[in-house]
Amino acid sequence: MTVFLLAIGAGCCLGLGFVLQQRAAQRAPRADLLRWRLLLDLIKMPGWLAGIAAMVTGLVLSAWALAVGEVSLVEPLLTTNLAFAMALASVLSRQRLGRSGWGGVVLLGLGVTAFIVAGDPRGGGPQPGELRHWLVFGVVAGLALLLVSFGRRLPLFEEATVLALAAGLLYGLQDALTRATASDIDTGGVQALLRHWEPYAVVGLGAVGLLLVQSAFEVAPLRMSLPALTAAQPLAGIACAVGFLGDRLRVTPGALAWEVLGLLAMVLGVVVLGRHPSLPKACAIGSTAVREQPP
Repeated sequence: MTVFLLAIGAGCCLGLGFVLQQRAAQRAPRADLLRWRLLLDLIKMPGWLAGIAAMVTGLVLSAWALAVGEVSLVEPLLTTNLAFAMALASVLSRQRLGRSGWGGVVLLGLGVTAFIVAGDPRGGGPQPGELRHWLVFGVVAGLALLLVSFGRRLPLFEEATVLALAAGLLYGLQDALTRATASDIDTGGVQALLRHWEPYAVVGLGAVGLLLVQSAFEVAPLRMSLPALTAAQPLAGIACAVGFLGDRLRVTPGALAWEVLGLLAMVLGVVVLGRHPSLPKACAIGSTAVREQPP
């Protein structure tokens, strides 16, 4: 119950923070896209700072949840951030949820429930070797890098989705490393933070992920980025948890079938919620944004 409450609380804070950040980021200069200068411009906006404060609160709660629970349990619960984001956006846009909104909420809830009940996530499995650890890390980080490189060749609206996917992968990897850091502290005390590389990787991944997310928020409406971010993060986090943290899921045919159905329902619920009218449809550059071509 503690893990459940912490993860839901984290999802609430993250969802509220994302909405506030996007409302501010869409007013940032377009020349700052994927540049660290973007964060310097955003830090001058009170609304963005409020969104960051909410997101940091969510990150603290999620780190707490990861410290006492398995990544494969916490990650599905964090997908509820999209439902909270839509609730706030609905208030700001004065639109009701309607059938599609409630349908997305139900799909998301059923998907999370089905995956957790069928998979019965547990920790304490045998720890894979260093080679597998670095292999999983390299695959996830490399895929995120490829997505960013590919997205730079797309129109801005499409690039926002690809950047959000890349950020979701990095955030999922960050969550798994946060759990590893908590384990290091349990065994070696606070001094372990200085002796292991995972805490530094957590900070680095968080900074790069933040830049990617704010760039996605800057160039397109929230519906083009937040669903992709919300869907990619738990998938990457669960893969990393099973890949190098020793998390275990049921692997019987029946359990696997329900786990897959649960993940599909989660992704479908995220997509339905992301297309809801309460999420902003337009940003400062309009709906026909294209990338400027050099002369």
